[in-house]
Amino acid sequence: MKCPYCGHLENRVVDSRLNKEYTITRRRRLCEECGRRFTTYERLEVTMPMLIKKDGRREAWDRHKVVEGLKKACEKRPVSMERIDEFVDNLERELQDMGEREIDIKILGEKVMDGLRSMDEVAYVRFASVYRQFKDLSEFMDELKGMLEGKED
Repeated sequence: MKCPYCGHLENRVVDSRLNKEYTITRRRRLCEECGRRFTTYERLEVTMPMLIKKDGRREAWDRHKVVEGLKKACEKRPVSMERIDEFVDNLERELQDMGEREIDIKILGEKVMDGLRSMDEVAYVRFASVYRQFKDLSEFMDELKGMLEGKED
């Protein structure tokens, strides 16, 4: 493992821990050259389904892209990175459990919006406004009214 600070390849593991689900190993490492510590995460690599985009193109699953979209939606909101990572972990398991080789991007978008709705309503509205590409203010207001009506139930 290359040190992110000095680029040296020699380091040692000083601590290893598993997450709650026993699916990710967190390793604290110490660089033998500069003496700085850094963290690496080890997770089982599994085959994720291909995503079918709106225009019919196929695209490989990209966890980083999903996390970045969630971070942008949750910016300046009380949603921790731990919560985002946990959500994406669960999303990946759910997609794998579907057993499909390809999944329509609409299914993924709806799953992300459902998760965001329960995490933070403002983040949900931010994500929905980009994902659903509201054409005008009335479409945006209809989405907000739908959310408010859902709360009254």
